[in-house]
Amino acid sequence: MKYAFFPGCVSRGACPELMQSLTAVADHIGMELELMETASCTGAGVISERNQKLADALNARNFALAEQTGLPLMNICSTCQGVMSGVNERLKARPEYLAEINEMLAEEGLSYSGKADPRNFMWVLVEDFGLDNLRKLVKRPLSELNVAPFYGCYISRPTDVLGYHDFPQRGVYLEMIIEACGATPVDYSGKKKCCGFPIITMNRENSLTMAGNHVGEATEKGADFMVTPCPLCHLNLDAQQPDAARVVKTPLNLPILHLSQLIGMALGIDDAALGLNRHVVSTNPVRERVHALPLA
Repeated sequence: MKYAFFPGCVSRGACPELMQSLTAVADHIGMELELMETASCTGAGVISERNQKLADALNARNFALAEQTGLPLMNICSTCQGVMSGVNERLKARPEYLAEINEMLAEEGLSYSGKADPRNFMWVLVEDFGLDNLRKLVKRPLSELNVAPFYGCYISRPTDVLGYHDFPQRGVYLEMIIEACGATPVDYSGKKKCCGFPIITMNRENSLTMAGNHVGEATEKGADFMVTPCPLCHLNLDAQQPDAARVVKTPLNLPILHLSQLIGMALGIDDAALGLNRHVVSTNPVRERVHALPLA
């Protein structure tokens, strides 16, 4: 398995443990990644609010760069997935518009054919690698841990744009992966709602209230930690959790892990290689419990 790897910007800046853990997991399962070094940010939905054509051109440029490698395009960010899927559908539906975008890309010697199929690591893991293969590699089943999945909104809707008609189980992939790692998924109402990150600079109190409510509900339902495939959700749920606790006036201390860190723990990858010491909310309670579990 080899992919043109779009890391996004957060995994190389604010959440380097995501890039670190994903690379460790990919190496472990035999996934070869060709890093798209010159790819740009997708705009995270922000640029499109002011200039849709610019946002579409930035994403088309990334698609064109991936096409040059001849490899399928994989990302590790739910927000990037949502933006990429939306742009890609728009470009494919309007050939004349794609031609306009390609005129903009021509200055760099690039052109997008409209054939890219950007997919999140979570999708690739289930659809290409396969959960049966993942189960075979699990060295430390997380059998005594309850894990709250947090999808976020960008990878959950609109379902028609995100390919749910072809892959209807994409809405439960996190739970399926949690179970494949030996843990028990925790069901709660906030798992597919917005984390609040998109409004953090416009309405900080509401943003933190959203994050605090999700963390609080997952905690009440018995979660030992939360896992998300979105680095932006991670920022609001982990980095902002102390402030969120003050806003919702509830003690919160729930570790938030990236999807690749969950998988890495089950595969027996070293904590340091997974960057588990880089979180705001300490992952020590989770690490201690995992280390106490027997090896398969």
